[in-house]
Amino acid sequence: MIIKFSFRNIWRQRSRAIAVLATVSLGISALMIYHGFNAGIMNQYRENTIRARFGHGQVNTKGYRDQIWDKPWSRWIDPASPFVANLKARPEVEYVFPRIAFYALLNNGEKTLSGAGEGVDGSSESKFFTTLNVIEGKILSDEAEGVLLGKGLAEALRLKVGDRVTVLANTHSGSLNAVDVYVTGIFFAGMKSFDDTFFRIQLTKAQELLDTQKVESIALGLRKLEDWPKVARWIKKTKDFEATPFNVLDKVYYQNSVDFLQAQFNFMFLVIVIIVVLGIYNTVSTIILERKGEIGNLRANGDSNREVLGLLLTESLILGILGATLGLVISYLCNWTILSQGIQMPPGPGITRQFTTFVELQLSFIPVCYLIGILSSFFGTIMAARKVLKMPITELLRG
Repeated sequence: MIIKFSFRNIWRQRSRAIAVLATVSLGISALMIYHGFNAGIMNQYRENTIRARFGHGQVNTKGYRDQIWDKPWSRWIDPASPFVANLKARPEVEYVFPRIAFYALLNNGEKTLSGAGEGVDGSSESKFFTTLNVIEGKILSDEAEGVLLGKGLAEALRLKVGDRVTVLANTHSGSLNAVDVYVTGIFFAGMKSFDDTFFRIQLTKAQELLDTQKVESIALGLRKLEDWPKVARWIKKTKDFEATPFNVLDKVYYQNSVDFLQAQFNFMFLVIVIIVVLGIYNTVSTIILERKGEIGNLRANGDSNREVLGLLLTESLILGILGATLGLVISYLCNWTILSQGIQMPPGPGITRQFTTFVELQLSFIPVCYLIGILSSFFGTIMAARKVLKMPITELLRG
């Protein structure tokens, strides 16, 4: 019965109900969109890190990353070992990327510069690493003698797509070796130290250059990010190998940036929640105070304070649910229309190029939106109703 009366009151006082619905829905839509914006930036940072360079994680021999070795190649991985075969057979693992990192000199015939090289299996890596920002040419794939250069390194050597360059490095026996390659593409990651030094060649070329058949590390591309803990536990049980997740591999640019942004977003989210709650409270409490005459009539007709408060709280519950629902609908409509092309963002921490982020509305946040809408309406109703219900009936009837 009380629900029926509540709906009647809401329908009878449509202008007041619309005011509450508008306040709740706009506040909830603002929270939902802001939360989705935050999630979009974090997910984009994560995907860029995974799909541009590191994969979901990296495998090395145990203790390899913890110290500097006199002969690091003695701690490298044999790609034909049973461990690698078992790793490829894991159901969680979609791609296995053997790699070698090395320092070398690059010579264009006139000028020589040092660079940080990486030997990769371009054919398989090009299928997974799809977010590296290649601005000229294309990503290294099937080109046996190709090289992918950072923008700063290419500009310093005055190299363009198709130009040839010689890569020189010391073999493990200490002799100088060289391979000739040609530029297949130039990338721009937006991180100066990376763009000015980094290049990639085919793994077979790197092995030829260093005179080895082994690989330094194995990057992994999993079917799902959530599978990483399971794979890491399995690798740990082998005792001879260890796994390092992407956020540890890229702690400076990824993890530190995410921690900084998350702290900033948490503070801003708290500010927005406070503003939304106070806005809903102000609207609801103002409307309750405007209904002093109606409340006085209810009490004059024999309704107790508890019954009147129950009626008002039921109305606030209905308006809170309807307002939150409307706010969620507004947030999804905005995301499908005016926000569908994403938001152009300035360079984030650690990078020097702009990027576009998309609002990714999270289903898991919907219960929080309903909770905020309902509790804010309840809070405003209780605070205002306590004040009104303490007034004498004669004073209420005069209101």
